[in-house]
Amino acid sequence: MRKLLFAILAGVAYGCVLQAHAQPYPSRPITFVVGFPPGGPADTVARILAERMQPSLGESIIVENLTGAAGTIAATKVARAAPDGYTLSIAHWTTSVGAPAIYKLPYDVIKDFEPVSLLSTSYLWIAGRGDLPAMNLQDLIADFRGDHKASVAIVGIGSASHLCMIDLQNKTNIQMQLVPYRGGASSLQDMLAGQIDVACPEASQTLALYRGHQIKAFAVVSKERWFAAPEVPTMDEAGVSGLDISFWHGLWAPKGTPPDIIAKLNAAVVEAFADPAVQQKFNAIGHVLPPRHAQTPDGLRAFHQAEIDKWWPIIKAANVKPEL
Repeated sequence: MRKLLFAILAGVAYGCVLQAHAQPYPSRPITFVVGFPPGGPADTVARILAERMQPSLGESIIVENLTGAAGTIAATKVARAAPDGYTLSIAHWTTSVGAPAIYKLPYDVIKDFEPVSLLSTSYLWIAGRGDLPAMNLQDLIADFRGDHKASVAIVGIGSASHLCMIDLQNKTNIQMQLVPYRGGASSLQDMLAGQIDVACPEASQTLALYRGHQIKAFAVVSKERWFAAPEVPTMDEAGVSGLDISFWHGLWAPKGTPPDIIAKLNAAVVEAFADPAVQQKFNAIGHVLPPRHAQTPDGLRAFHQAEIDKWWPIIKAANVKPEL
């Protein structure tokens, strides 16, 4: 009798497991894990997408901010999550390119994730305090080649803004004093107070300061001008060729997530990007959406690998350490 009861209970449990696996995806809320605080670029991208992808997927999407270690704590959580499509990573250049070249991580940034889609890109620019005498990038470089050693705000070791300034230093042979900060707000406060000369911040987060003549923008770190401030030249136009760093974002799932789930997530992203209302929201924050061919898992995979191939040798040659 006891064996019969055990067999019945085991059969019921097995049936429940099969029923759970048979449920269509998604059948419960999805979580976007973001490794940076609310209000930052990655968080903003996550919330715009979460709102628009919910009706496509038929389930709510929760944004979880898990900050620390250049976004790698959040990435670790996703890498270790069940590959069922319910725990996803929205990360950007710093987490996906810069940090893995510097930190010893408990995951492989390529092998332990399934790419879903490349997301939006925001611009970086070379910005300086408003009372700097230089009127353009060449003037700035000339000043820093003299007796004055540039003080540079660095927000996050191995961040895009950090590598932007290292590459500028390499290409122009100017001397820089790198000053680390935990956040962009404090670095900008010191720039406005005249304690920091220059930085390479995200352009959209400093646009109001530029328009208010509180800071100067010398060049956009891109191959093309930024639509929100078209009067600011590119690095090539300003006389420093080859310095181009895109502050891009991407969506990943844990390794082993089934292809049909990746396809559903990707379709929801593509549908969101095709929505004029979503396009307007990204336009309002100064972000550019990826071309259609990059809005695929293979597109993100190829783009991500190309960025690693480009920047890891630069990072290693500069001997960037976890702490300045």
